[in-house]
Amino acid sequence: MATKMADLLFAYTESPVGLVEIGCSEIGLAALNFVEAVRHPTADSPCLAGARQQIDAYFAGTLTVFDLPLDLRGTDFQRRVWAQLLAVPFGQTATYLEIALALENPQAVRAVGAANGQNPVSIVVPCHRIIGSNGKLVGYGGGLWRKEWLLRHEGALLI
Repeated sequence: MATKMADLLFAYTESPVGLVEIGCSEIGLAALNFVEAVRHPTADSPCLAGARQQIDAYFAGTLTVFDLPLDLRGTDFQRRVWAQLLAVPFGQTATYLEIALALENPQAVRAVGAANGQNPVSIVVPCHRIIGSNGKLVGYGGGLWRKEWLLRHEGALLI
């Protein structure tokens, strides 16, 4: 199920890699995207305030583990992939194959890649930490330059 924007409240925060759009439902954080400009009316809620504070702390280098209620909307398979992404610690990376193996489905590498690309809550559900089996940075909806920046910020990419 795709995220219904109509049932979300939105807030925005500036980051070193651009404007971040935060969307919360009554359940929790449902969307976090890099955007070029404000796209929705801004609102306030405990979820938005908490998410904004934690995102700002992440970019300031004072937060390495998020503690936010999540409302991850997707297929069962997508939610299983996203749960595996949440298990990849700050400062580390995993490959698409490693995620597929963790799901006990080594043939699902491409499906894992597709689910990773549909992650509605970037940074918090750390899809940027997933790299190719050859160690290359591949695929990131926010742009590979942002993926590289985020991995350097976390100390997972030293070159």
